[in-house]
Amino acid sequence: MKMRNEKLVVLVEGALMVAVAFVLSFVKIYDLPQGGSVTLGSMVPILLFAARRGAGPGIMVGAVYGMLQFIIEPVFVHPAQLVFDYPLAFGALGLAGLFGENVLKGAFAGVFGRFVSHFISGVIFFAEYAGEQNVYLYSATYQAGYLVPEFIISVLVLRLGLHHLVKRPRI
Repeated sequence: MKMRNEKLVVLVEGALMVAVAFVLSFVKIYDLPQGGSVTLGSMVPILLFAARRGAGPGIMVGAVYGMLQFIIEPVFVHPAQLVFDYPLAFGALGLAGLFGENVLKGAFAGVFGRFVSHFISGVIFFAEYAGEQNVYLYSATYQAGYLVPEFIISVLVLRLGLHHLVKRPRI
């Protein structure tokens, strides 16, 4: 019975974190023209959940959040692009769970994983936007244009306001 209750607690916590991330995703500082935006810390709940519960649950919750983002603001050019830009990219935020209470390393791992996924998608599916530029440089610059500020905001929020919540709860 205890194992079942623990799973239920993790499931409910994950659902709440997805809901909070979703609400924060509407508080935008700026949007980029081909997708991507800087928000008021919408990645924080997913990163926090991953740090508390581990990489596996964090990846699952991030992937669910990514699919919710697709439903609300879809950018779709190919089925593989959908996978790279939504469940894979946002699921990568769960990599923060590999570092437990080390918020900086965890946030970096999660956001870098998201960057890599969006970068690959940009190179393969959005190369025409590069024009005369090197497509790899274009994709890296484009992704960094919103993910670096998102990373900074996330780390500041986690370090200054929520760092005490990162400790893994005992159930």
